[in-house]
Amino acid sequence: MGFDLSGQRVLLKQIKRLAQVATLEKLPRCIVGMEACLSAHFVSRTLRAMGFEPRIIPAIYVKPFNKGQKNDYNNAEAVAEAALRPNLQTVWEKSQDQLDLQVLHRVRSRLVSRRKATINQIRAFSFEQGITVRKGLRALKNSIETIVEERKDEISPRMWSILIGLYVDWMWMDDRVEKVSAEIEEVSRTEENCVNVMGSVALVWSWPSAPSGIRTGQLPRTSLQRIPLRPRRLARYLRNGFF
Repeated sequence: MGFDLSGQRVLLKQIKRLAQVATLEKLPRCIVGMEACLSAHFVSRTLRAMGFEPRIIPAIYVKPFNKGQKNDYNNAEAVAEAALRPNLQTVWEKSQDQLDLQVLHRVRSRLVSRRKATINQIRAFSFEQGITVRKGLRALKNSIETIVEERKDEISPRMWSILIGLYVDWMWMDDRVEKVSAEIEEVSRTEENCVNVMGSVALVWSWPSAPSGIRTGQLPRTSLQRIPLRPRRLARYLRNGFF
């Protein structure tokens, strides 16, 4: 769906995914709005290479423009109307390197979560067998070998095999977390526009390609700044796709 500068609808056409590039090449260069989704950054870079001006809009800002029941037609109209707003906050277009780094962080987060769940299972299963371990990761790591070797007669063979399997999973995830963390650190050291972010901190770019809606003030155009954010506010920025 397309609108002219006066807000009048001038285009209404359903475009299949495989025909998007061929169809858009025939259109005059203009602003192309899209809702933030998994492939939005890839599509945005493709459109920019073709000469369009893509705008990735968070779904939370599209919703006020949606009229009637939610369907493809009404949603496309809402996105088109939102894209025409000059002061609307849009999502910062990520490069492929930035997406790769984001994926590394997500993979590491998943591995850490699964490792924690595995450790809790080992502790819980051991407690069910009457074996208690002091709190803390290091205490369990130092005790697990003693549990599976010296107290083997106190548990059933099947439970012993389960604990061994969980311990192997734990060691494998430890190794994976270390490798992914090392890769992230390597990128942080070699990438010019990258900085380690510790805790609840949002990274703000201070040159003209900064995320819209994030004020950088009177910062030098060649520097980076870390601005602390409250956890709830940081979660809102992450959920809406600003980082």
